[in-house]
Amino acid sequence: MNIRYFAWVRERVGVEEEAIELPSTVVTVADLIGHLKTIDDNHAFAFEDEETIRVALDQMHVEADTELGDAKEAAFFPPMTGG
Repeated sequence: MNIRYFAWVRERVGVEEEAIELPSTVVTVADLIGHLKTIDDNHAFAFEDEETIRVALDQMHVEADTELGDAKEAAFFPPMTGG
């Protein structure tokens, strides 16, 4: 799966994008986040407050309990603010 990171999530992980082979136990977005946290300290730091991170699968916003299904891309970003 192709994983993309934006804003401070990207800064903490240290890369903008990476391709990751997922184990069969990774079924939902929450599972994916849990898996990413095990990659290294940077990933663990980026996802330490999972509730604040927003996720899109194939450019559609989803919740943590959403199944990955056949998604080709997951994108992670902080909440959007502005006015």
